[in-house]
Amino acid sequence: MHQTRQPRGRMALIALGSVALLLLSLPALTAAQAQPGDRPQTRLNPFRQLGPELPTPNALRTASGAPGPGYWQQKVDYDMAVELDEERRRISGVETIVYHNNSPDPLSYLWVQLDQNRRARDSISQKTSPGRLSDTMSVRALERLHDDFDGGFKIEHVRDGAGKDLPHTVVETMMRIDLPRALEPGGRFAFEIKWWYNVNDRSRQGGRSGYDHYEKDGNDVFAIAQFFPRLAVYDGAIGWQHRQFFGSGEFTLPFGDYKVAITVPADHIVGATGELRNPGEVLTAAQRERLDRARAGTATPVLIVTPAEAAANEKAADAGRKTWVFEAGNVRDFAFASSRKFIWDALA
Repeated sequence: MHQTRQPRGRMALIALGSVALLLLSLPALTAAQAQPGDRPQTRLNPFRQLGPELPTPNALRTASGAPGPGYWQQKVDYDMAVELDEERRRISGVETIVYHNNSPDPLSYLWVQLDQNRRARDSISQKTSPGRLSDTMSVRALERLHDDFDGGFKIEHVRDGAGKDLPHTVVETMMRIDLPRALEPGGRFAFEIKWWYNVNDRSRQGGRSGYDHYEKDGNDVFAIAQFFPRLAVYDGAIGWQHRQFFGSGEFTLPFGDYKVAITVPADHIVGATGELRNPGEVLTAAQRERLDRARAGTATPVLIVTPAEAAANEKAADAGRKTWVFEAGNVRDFAFASSRKFIWDALA
């Protein structure tokens, strides 16, 4: 057996040249160690297609990896109304999603990412996160070991455009939505998801998204990402990308258009993806004049919200509410930040 396999490795080396030198050193070693009872699929074949190492060019992707003449991408549009409850540190929202099937495939279901579910009490992320004790630990570090934070999305409903409930299955950080009929190529499907979740304290639960509390003035800064159910990618290479999210990585997302209305305390300043569409409803006359001046173009940044205005906001919370409306076209994600502590400057 060894004598018949070794010459094949050498013949392949000559035929494929220097590119095969490193790859074919492993099949020769494997052949020398193989036993009669080994399963064939466990052995490395020197003539196997290289697959993901050097994928075969096709109409979707050229040999360089660039898009080919048949390349396509899905498109997903979002129209959201989001509300921040500062007292309970909770975000709730309802979103209308329009999924455009630009693929050549009929789709009988959609996969949605629920990134916040990694913070759920019974999530795999929580169960597999080890606790560590050291000789010296702060009180906050000890609190983290016994944290009982109730995180994760609470999905209130998933409905189609006619208001009918859609069958859906939540699997950790992913949700599959079964469609009433296959979404054909070139078609689109509109549906609605209503949800809420508790915002994590970054000093206790960690994470790049969440809130930071400032004891001196009693205010919070909310930096919010991965805050809404988002469509997973479906592409021509691997189909649905529905791997679980454990917090240490990121996934690609389909591009689309966003319109997001964010309701916050009246004295909060909001920064978000895209362009503010209603400055007349959320900014003072002086702030609108400064914003117009910045948009017109200046040599130096213009303070839209001054340090004095931010300091005044910090002193007493306003019981009212304001809704900031942002729009962004052809982007892959949306995030926002909100606080009464913010100073804002701009330069066109």
